[in-house]
Amino acid sequence: MKKYYLELYRHTLTTADDEALVDLESLGVHPGILELLAEFGVIELRQGRIRADQAARAEKIMRLRRNLGVNLPGAAIILELLERIEELQDQIEHLKRR
Repeated sequence: MKKYYLELYRHTLTTADDEALVDLESLGVHPGILELLAEFGVIELRQGRIRADQAARAEKIMRLRRNLGVNLPGAAIILELLERIEELQDQIEHLKRR
């Protein structure tokens, strides 16, 4: 019997679109929550706008709150830890390819 292995790859692409600014109103999130996230240092608000990559971070936090019932500070910490894990996994993969 033959054995098959499946390898999964995750790539994070950065594009110039990350620097694009998005209106806060288009996110459908209460402005007070976004202000709290800015206070926590999770996102950076610029005159009623947010960078596209940070808007994705804010949406992940809202998903954690909605799906898992995690409070806002907890969701921010979880997001930071998940991003750190992704960075470490990328470093491991890079070292394996050497």
